[in-house]
Amino acid sequence: MKKILQYLFEHKTLTREEARDILVQISQGTFNEHEVTSFVTVFLMRSITIQELMGFRDALLSLAVKVNLGVTNAIDIVGTGGDGKDTFNISTLACFIVAGTGQPVAKHGNYGASSVSGASNVMEQMGYTFKNEEALLAKEIKEAGICFLHAPLFHPALKTVGPIRRNLGVRTFFNMLGPIVNPAEPKYQLIGVYNLEMARIYNYVLQSLEKEFTVIHSLDGYDEISLTTDTKIVTNKGDFTMSPYSLGKKKVFAEELHGGETVQEAATIFKNILEGKGTWSQNAVVLANAAMALHVTGKYENYEQAYQAAVQSLESGAALQCLQKLISLQ
Repeated sequence: MKKILQYLFEHKTLTREEARDILVQISQGTFNEHEVTSFVTVFLMRSITIQELMGFRDALLSLAVKVNLGVTNAIDIVGTGGDGKDTFNISTLACFIVAGTGQPVAKHGNYGASSVSGASNVMEQMGYTFKNEEALLAKEIKEAGICFLHAPLFHPALKTVGPIRRNLGVRTFFNMLGPIVNPAEPKYQLIGVYNLEMARIYNYVLQSLEKEFTVIHSLDGYDEISLTTDTKIVTNKGDFTMSPYSLGKKKVFAEELHGGETVQEAATIFKNILEGKGTWSQNAVVLANAAMALHVTGKYENYEQAYQAAVQSLESGAALQCLQKLISLQ
């Protein structure tokens, strides 16, 4: 590792193959905690290259526990996290609203590394049991329309670096990897990123993987549609900007998106929204993200149709039923 670090400290970058080999070694416990921390820190001080990100992705997927969920049209909605905004679990809520429309969801997530409540935190609080048994996950997606893939159970490397990420408490390149290493390899993806540089990198990576995708970034730094300002939207077919009013019918204030001080508070907000007790602003943000995800599938003529499908899912209780069914299967 000393030679690798010296090389990187000279402002040099890794090839795709080198990046892959190093992350494989990290996952195998070849290096100690201090060496891995130093390696991760390099990428806090400069942007990761596309070749490095692709190499890290290759490593995680080559080691991953693969799952066949029995569906070919699943979607994942995920943010990179690490935007420092401490919002409630917008992406995970959007997953249940999407599932409530009949669209299968294979949600990939982890504990929050730099926020109070990541997707795994809130799912665990809801009563979900993490698992990597293919048959059980396939049953969940068939009967509840959604299953949850807790990243460390599928990626040994993530398990190895978990304590290091928590100790650092800031976003690392593992935040960037999460959205592109879903072991179920869903057909569609909605990915939220925390800056425009990451949007550019993901655009290149996802185009090369030939996926149907949309990458979103709120221009004031959120890794999702926040409705606090305009959102940059990058798709297979090009990129454009949309206003809060065209996405969610209203503009909201940052303080209205706060996710609480504890996992318990985050879970209460989560449940309230699905039970129809969310605030207007909370509902608007979740619906906008769900609508954009539905739009990615190409099943709706336009964004407005997708938005109305999302509203129907929430207001009819279909989204809540997906959660209740999923938890009943545990």
